[in-house]
Amino acid sequence: MTSTTGLHIVIGLLVVTSLSGCAANDLMLKRQAETEAKIEHLIQINQKAEARFNALSADLAASRDQFSQLSKQLGLTEGTVREIRASQDEIKGKLSQIAQQAATPKIEVVNAAPSAKGADSGPPADYVKAFGLYSANNFKDAIVAFETFIKSAPESEYAANALYWVGECHYSLSDLPKAKDVFFKVAGSYPNSPKAPDALLKLGYTLLAMKEKEKAHAIFESLIKSYPSSPAAIRARQKLTAS
Repeated sequence: MTSTTGLHIVIGLLVVTSLSGCAANDLMLKRQAETEAKIEHLIQINQKAEARFNALSADLAASRDQFSQLSKQLGLTEGTVREIRASQDEIKGKLSQIAQQAATPKIEVVNAAPSAKGADSGPPADYVKAFGLYSANNFKDAIVAFETFIKSAPESEYAANALYWVGECHYSLSDLPKAKDVFFKVAGSYPNSPKAPDALLKLGYTLLAMKEKEKAHAIFESLIKSYPSSPAAIRARQKLTAS
């Protein structure tokens, strides 16, 4: 074997090793993006379950108030009232169990066999791909990917999420005017989305970065009023206190 042949073999091995390393890195980034997207999916399910439970609890409280008034009008005995209230407490306990079960869904294994599509089947592949670009700090391509997803699936429950991440991409690129417009659109077009309070929070941050302090504070106050129990509202209160 000549020295030239040996050199070619060494170079070939280095190229193969380099390509293998790139492939492994791409696979790791893909799995990381899928995991982050599924975590976001679980958070969204939890927020929906919490909102449903709060609504059911409010309905139950209203029913109890109505019953108390009705019992006075009908002159029901205290024993009968206690029995009915005990039944209502039992129902409330069952509602709490249902909410907890809905808030802790099973995490799907990455690359597992595809399951039947349903409301909680997980984020679509196109959304996960766009989220992977965002996670890799490839903001310009992520914007294109998210906007393509929105156009192809405007009725998807992830349309609001995708639009929110478009705003985050513009914010990361320091394109504050576009970020402001997108965050405002998320909050205005999807007020019932779990991303709505986050969009208002980032809209406030964007306005602060644009030196529009009064408008930012007005947005923070609107966020606290509209979504008082959201994590975003807590951060908005902290921002108002700090500034």
